Amino acid sequence: WDSDPEQFINFSLLSHLSVLLRDKVPRGTHVKGSIPYPRAFTGKDIVSTIQSQIQNACFGVGDRRLALQVARSLQNQLFFYEVEWGSRELRDGVEDVYMFLDDAEDTRIEREELPNGVVTLLTKCYAPDCSDEARCYSYSCPRKGITAGLKEEAAAAEVVEKEWQDTVSPALLASLSPKEIRRQTIIFKLIAREEAYLRDLDTVESVFIRPLLNASPPVVENPAEFVEAIFSNISELRGCNHRLLEVLCVRQREHAPLIRMTGDIFLEAATEFRFVYPVYMGNHSMAEKRLKDELDTNSKFRLFIEQRSRQYTRDGDGPRLDLRHFLNRPVEHLQRYPFLLEALYHETESNNADGDFLMEALQSIRKLQSMAQLRTFQLAMGLGPSAKWEWHDLVTPDIRRLLTKEECKRQAIIFELIKTEMAYVRDLELLTTLYMHPLCNAEPAIIPSDRLQQFTVDVFHNHTELYFHHRKFLDKLHEIQREEHPRIYSITAVVFDAVLNFREAYLEYVPNYPIAHYRIDEEIAKNAAFAAFIEQCLRHPDSQRLHMKHFISRPIPRLQRYELLLKGILEQTPASHPDRQDIPQVIELLSALCKETEPGVTSAKQKVELWQYNSKLIFKAGESVNMDLLNENRSLIYTGKLLRQPDNSGLRGNDWQELFVLVFDNYFVMTRQKDKDDATKYHVYRRPIPLDLMTLVNFTDPPTQRGAGLLRNLRGARDGSVRDLDTSLGTGNGLRTTDTTDSRSLYPFTLHHNGRLGGTVILYAESAQARTEWKQKLEEALGLRNIVQESNKVFEVELLSTETFLVPSMSSMNTTPAWGHEGSITGKVTCSVPFNTPDGRGLVAIGCEEGVWIGYRHDSRSLRRVLHVKMVTQCAMLEDFGLFLVCADKALFAYHIEALVPSTLHSSQTMQTPQKLNGSREVAFFSVGAINGRTLVIYVKKKGVTASNFYVLEPVIDKINEKAKTTTGGLGSRLFRAPRSDWFRSYREFILPSEAFDIVFLKARIAILCAKGFEIMDLAEYLKSVSIPVKEDSRLAALSKRLDSCRPLGMFRSTDDEFLLCYDGKQFGVYVDKHGEPSRNGVTVEWEGTAEHVAFHPPYILLFDTRFIEIRRVETGLLTQIIPGNDVRCIWDGRGLNSNYFPTLGDGQDAIIQEARVHGAMNAPEPPPVPGLRSSKPSVQHVFELIPTIPLYLPGSLASPSNMMMYYPQSSSPPHSPTLQPVR
Repeated sequence: WDSDPEQFINFSLLSHLSVLLRDKVPRGTHVKGSIPYPRAFTGKDIVSTIQSQIQNACFGVGDRRLALQVARSLQNQLFFYEVEWGSRELRDGVEDVYMFLDDAEDTRIEREELPNGVVTLLTKCYAPDCSDEARCYSYSCPRKGITAGLKEEAAAAEVVEKEWQDTVSPALLASLSPKEIRRQTIIFKLIAREEAYLRDLDTVESVFIRPLLNASPPVVENPAEFVEAIFSNISELRGCNHRLLEVLCVRQREHAPLIRMTGDIFLEAATEFRFVYPVYMGNHSMAEKRLKDELDTNSKFRLFIEQRSRQYTRDGDGPRLDLRHFLNRPVEHLQRYPFLLEALYHETESNNADGDFLMEALQSIRKLQSMAQLRTFQLAMGLGPSAKWEWHDLVTPDIRRLLTKEECKRQAIIFELIKTEMAYVRDLELLTTLYMHPLCNAEPAIIPSDRLQQFTVDVFHNHTELYFHHRKFLDKLHEIQREEHPRIYSITAVVFDAVLNFREAYLEYVPNYPIAHYRIDEEIAKNAAFAAFIEQCLRHPDSQRLHMKHFISRPIPRLQRYELLLKGILEQTPASHPDRQDIPQVIELLSALCKETEPGVTSAKQKVELWQYNSKLIFKAGESVNMDLLNENRSLIYTGKLLRQPDNSGLRGNDWQELFVLVFDNYFVMTRQKDKDDATKYHVYRRPIPLDLMTLVNFTDPPTQRGAGLLRNLRGARDGSVRDLDTSLGTGNGLRTTDTTDSRSLYPFTLHHNGRLGGTVILYAESAQARTEWKQKLEEALGLRNIVQESNKVFEVELLSTETFLVPSMSSMNTTPAWGHEGSITGKVTCSVPFNTPDGRGLVAIGCEEGVWIGYRHDSRSLRRVLHVKMVTQCAMLEDFGLFLVCADKALFAYHIEALVPSTLHSSQTMQTPQKLNGSREVAFFSVGAINGRTLVIYVKKKGVTASNFYVLEPVIDKINEKAKTTTGGLGSRLFRAPRSDWFRSYREFILPSEAFDIVFLKARIAILCAKGFEIMDLAEYLKSVSIPVKEDSRLAALSKRLDSCRPLGMFRSTDDEFLLCYDGKQFGVYVDKHGEPSRNGVTVEWEGTAEHVAFHPPYILLFDTRFIEIRRVETGLLTQIIPGNDVRCIWDGRGLNSNYFPTLGDGQDAIIQEARVHGAMNAPEPPPVPGLRSSKPSVQHVFELIPTIPLYLPGSLASPSNMMMYYPQSSSPPHSPTLQPVR
């Protein structure tokens, strides 16, 4: 007995059931015939108690009709009785009141025996596999009797009295007036219809909802969500109407046989209906659409509905149940209430208080219908028939007649604001559900994963933030509409609050929409899968055949629409209304918001225009220039058409060329515009001119004459695509069309390109005004470029020597120079190297034609000549060994650094004599580096242009540190010392059958720069070598031919697996992989100048032209900085130390060494000559080092001051400053 005793109950035996029910039936005081009965219960109470016990214990039976049959069996055996001892059969309702025989207060009757009998429908089947869902094969299975028995009971339950008159005595009927008879008949029919309505709602619950939720496997995806969408709050409706029916039945029982009051009941019910029926009716149209869609697309669900409809019917011969009919029942039932209540009101005597209640209930029900219609409108969100509803469609004529014409217009405009807000929120939601989520979750991917995130940011931006704000705004509008409809007092406060909330979101979103449109068009043009996706979305019914760009642009006009609607409301608002003062403030706030977005839109349109030009630029084969036009900070300054006279002077005077010129913030580009297949392309006429290398020469030359044929076209309509760009983007960069006095006059202006392929460029404008405008724009472009370069330069020039090194000036070339005294001619500076002494002094050695000077860095006056040797070409420092190497007059010498700059006067090394390392060989050049931890010195002797001899030496630390033997005597004894061991030993000697120019130390090999190209040699493994770049690929035949006529300048690591090979002659660079094969499809990087030397300061390469230093990114080849000068040359490229430096760039970070790695020399500017005087003053050479800087980045793109807007898009973060990496 420790276990639950109910587990031993057999529910098919009435005796067991009676014992259980005796304690579980709820009792209470119930009134019948105006007599209260304590400890009583209704038929519904006993049926509900039986149902609760058997539905889980016996086969999951969910139908109350089986419980009703069991209750009637117990009633027939007098287990309980009707308080008035009526003979009517027990019903599942509250009409009758029952009590147990032994439960009276003053009597206690002991039952001799319990009710007995077997409930056949509750007996268990003998087949072990028999269940509710899968009936067994037996014809006599008890479960098979459940359906038949319940159907028979259903038919019996529907047999009710047809007329109220049949339920009362003839004597009572004769005493009533005809009006009262009709009134009681209406009440009786109203209760009957309420019962039928509840049976239908019960059927929905038992036949459709519960089986749908319990189906295994599920017949729909996410059954709970589907049931919520289809049936909405139908269970709440059932509860409300159950309570209404119970109260009606209780009133009928208490007032029997005549019901005197019903209006109060319906008035209370209408209050409860207000919270449930509008929700259901508002969702009804969407539920019908969802049901139709599911039936059309889900065969499992369609089969499920058919099976449920066939299995459960109203009677044996009746039609099958239609789910659509049941879904429509609450709508129809609510619509019947006004007719019944109005009929009941007309049949009620004027002196009956129920009439007032009925009228109030009737008005509440009618208002409830209006609220339901309003809820339908709100939940539809602009879909279906309700999308065409206006304010007057939801307001009765009686109410409209009570309002003034102005107030009706005002309410109609408020309604329109709410209606359009619903459509707007729906479009924002569609942008997520129809486009963004399918794109992000597509399998296979529609947009490659490496571009997907950037695409979604550029296109959708912060539209989810807009949706959040407007969804909240719409909910507040709906709440006001539900509370105040049909006459809304004011929505100004809600609008004002919304504008303040979404202001920042619009300031970010609106400027991005031109970029979003461009990205969509660009993706459609190059991605067939995306184009198919867009076409598929166009066919989606929710899109209404509107393109994706329509939904992207929806927020743009919405702000202006608010202004128009608020102005309309203001016009119809009475003078005494508070909105008269409040609405202008909201309009002013909206207007300010629109104006604040305009600069960002203009900036974005200019950026898109720049991108469009970038995609339409066509370069000649092999002449492509990466102008970095897709950089976030890039901007277009000006565009327009100009004329140029051909270089061939033999052409006729009217054979002019029309050019379309683009001025970017970094390049000046001349193109020829060509139209083909409705597309405009801009073919680059000549190499783009960097603004850093462009000079404005002359804008004052007189006009020249020419033929008028081409000029007429120049003044006519511009090309369609360009005109569209100017019109849509508002650039206004077209040519002026002001008439001149002579249509054949052209106005020249002269530019100069200071680069390798440059020279003088003369262009012609159509008018003096146009030429003046070009001058203004070009001056602005150059000025802005100078500002940007000054703020973003990557290297600063810091002088090491200002007055020490002199060369004869051009005006004193015929004079005899003075030698050997301070301020004398030193000759051209050729080399330098910085180093540190053992005692920590930071020094620099500078070599020139007259010797070697050493002094403190950054102290020009400390420089002193330490070596009096001629024709110094190279110098290097082996700090670990204390040796200084000098190549002078084709000989290589090694000096102990203590002998040149002693740290103490009594050091033993101060008396060390230098060693000549090359013997009798002539040294062309030498190089110092380390391979596998071994410091090596390689010098080269050339044998004409056919071969080069290489001699590899290794320093011996023990011999270098060996103390010099001191000798006594004079000068002769010091000159004829005993021979000492050499400081270097021979490591390798080999011959290369080609003219060598330089040697670069790699990690484990050396790269020899020779006439054949780059020879990569392994000194450790039998001098194996390989030539790069590999030229066998037939696709790179043009590149191979070009390489054959070039001389290599340098080899630099750009990434972990890639090198940049630099050449002179043709002046270009090419990337190769670690196997020496050209990468990046053989695309070359073209130098702007004539590079005579190239240096490497990661992550930049520095190309030295005599006129300027050209600085480029090593991994991209992009031009970064131009440093101008006079007779500029590189004197130290970072080598010459006993360590090699090839850092690898980090992932996405710039590794910049913050110490100088490059030295240079240039002539100082000479003062202008004085007429009649010849100056004999020599020219000064400035020796300098290039110090890397931490770049300063402007937060936005730079545009012309005449039309630029100071707007910095929030989505474009500035580039990060490069990380500082210490020198190792």
